[in-house]
Amino acid sequence: MSKDHAEWLGFAKNLAITAGRLVIEARQNSVFVRDYKADHELVTSTDLAVDQYLCSSIAERYPSHRILSEESSPNMNLGDIADETPVWVIDPIDGTVNFAHGHLHVAVSIGLFIGQQRILGVVNAPFLGECFWAVKGAGAYCNDKKLSVSGAKELRNALVATGFPYQKTALSPILERVSRVLHHCQDIRRNGSAALDLCWVAAGRLDAYFESVKPWDMAAGALIAEEAGATVGGYLPKIGAWPEVVNGEGLLVSTPALYDDLLNVLDISVPF
Repeated sequence: MSKDHAEWLGFAKNLAITAGRLVIEARQNSVFVRDYKADHELVTSTDLAVDQYLCSSIAERYPSHRILSEESSPNMNLGDIADETPVWVIDPIDGTVNFAHGHLHVAVSIGLFIGQQRILGVVNAPFLGECFWAVKGAGAYCNDKKLSVSGAKELRNALVATGFPYQKTALSPILERVSRVLHHCQDIRRNGSAALDLCWVAAGRLDAYFESVKPWDMAAGALIAEEAGATVGGYLPKIGAWPEVVNGEGLLVSTPALYDDLLNVLDISVPF
């Protein structure tokens, strides 16, 4: 691990842990306010407060770096960023609905990429007391325990996770894929945090995960899963302007032995 990578990792872990404390305090004190963006997507005042803390801390420490954040800069143009510029990808609360309803599956997600490479990822689950992290080429960990994907080889025995979008106008193909997977695997989980689902694939608690997500949902978790031995790819063409390393359109992450079978199942253009 290079000196820069080690410094960035330590900084990101401290940020994520402190942000997690802010999330816990807001829940315990019931001080957050609910609102909606785009008329349907839940956002709380805690999302905004944690986002402000994360982004201001990064900007102060690394003024030459760029920040892509779900709450404060979701439409940032990445096309004019030089390939050598580090870009932080932030989700202050992944699992906002879970947070607002008192569930535990909530995470602070911090990823960093440079050019076409994922460099580091930190996903802190404050209510679970688990901080997942990885640096490219150095393995993946939960707290201090090294992670490895499950040994699942048969789709019929696999536990697979997915999620559903806030926008309900395009549910038909999603539900068709869910039905196909459910018919061919052991069971499906819908936990409500893409970042943690990816980490749970890394930890062997899930055998696979599929969903179309935004960069801030997967930038950190995809690297953590990959460093734990997962295959990271996709079942849909990559559309939009996001760099491929943070493009979560049709994201598929699984143990290596399951990947091709899941690709076939998720291809709804052909019978299975």
